[in-house]
Amino acid sequence: MLARQLRIPHVSPRCAFQTRTIISVVPPVVYPKKTTPRIYSERKTYLYNQYTRLFQDSSSAPLIFLQHTDFSIPRLIQLRSDIATAARRHATPPPSLKTPSPGAAPPEPELPTLTIIRTSLFGVALRDFSPIDVKKSRDIANLVTGGLAVLRLPNLNPPQLQAIIKAMSRSVPPRKPKTPEELEQAKKDAEAAFVPGRRPKRQRPVPVPDLKVVGALIEGRVFKAEGVQDVAKLPSLDTLRAQVVGLLSAPATQLAMVLSEASGGKLARTLEGLKKGLEEGQGQSQDAAGGSGSA
Repeated sequence: MLARQLRIPHVSPRCAFQTRTIISVVPPVVYPKKTTPRIYSERKTYLYNQYTRLFQDSSSAPLIFLQHTDFSIPRLIQLRSDIATAARRHATPPPSLKTPSPGAAPPEPELPTLTIIRTSLFGVALRDFSPIDVKKSRDIANLVTGGLAVLRLPNLNPPQLQAIIKAMSRSVPPRKPKTPEELEQAKKDAEAAFVPGRRPKRQRPVPVPDLKVVGALIEGRVFKAEGVQDVAKLPSLDTLRAQVVGLLSAPATQLAMVLSEASGGKLARTLEGLKKGLEEGQGQSQDAAGGSGSA
């Protein structure tokens, strides 16, 4: 059992209180007569390694940070299904050098994964991951103020990210704040249901899930919610390559069009026009030279 455990620095509650954030990246306070580093259980060690792998893959697999509230297990399963459905429309199969056999089904593309995060261990993994500096760690920690979920994309595919964001907004509509009239009506209903000497009946409110994008870690850069929306509006990599190729080939294409139009009889007229232009320019320069000499 001890062989499977991992020594992870302890995160004290004092650190989380000082930073006033859900995720603490402040080094823990070392108390006297206390063994360090703290030995975590097998479950926490597994989660720590899982979060570390997320950061290791973030150089090529973007991480989208989501804040969730009041999610039940069936609602979470439905959300993952909606994300997978939206991702399949814009998924690209992984590159391979193998020649597909005739009649074989195309390889299944990798789909995004949604992971519910334990923020305390996530903060420890974020602090211990050396490729991310202290400033970026604090920027990521300050993004979240509630429950945290991480959406890992297989690669940077802006159209796929845009489709996933739209699918999440449809699956989990944003909460609408109650109007003053609704609050006043709820207060009146509570006063009408009150009976002196009788304990009021407890009614458990129906939880309404809430989900919103708070930021992302893409190729080592930290983006806030507005930056994630801007990234999602970018064209795909294939489209960008086509645009670059078009820009590079535009001068050659224009030259070929000019030469094709100047073929045959058009070539003679073009050369004749060029000759007249040179003669007129030469005559104007001689007139200007003669006028200056007479002066």
